[in-house]
Amino acid sequence: MKQISYTKSAIKALRRMPASTAMLIRSKIEAYATDPASQANNVKSLKGREGIRLRVGDWRVIMDDQGNVLAVLDIGRRGGIYD
Repeated sequence: MKQISYTKSAIKALRRMPASTAMLIRSKIEAYATDPASQANNVKSLKGREGIRLRVGDWRVIMDDQGNVLAVLDIGRRGGIYD
């Protein structure tokens, strides 16, 4: 399993959303860290910038998967996260 690190903006986004949604997003991130193939249909590499995105319903998680650390860079709604 990879170590997961969150940026300040990702933690702030998790605190602002409903608790049930935050728990779902965290469980999907942990599932990806344990076995990336389990989330293969929800993960794509980003175009025009470094990183990958994990789709969780209407929410998007921008991550950087390098080595043993999975860095969660940002979390947001589908429309505005890529700006």
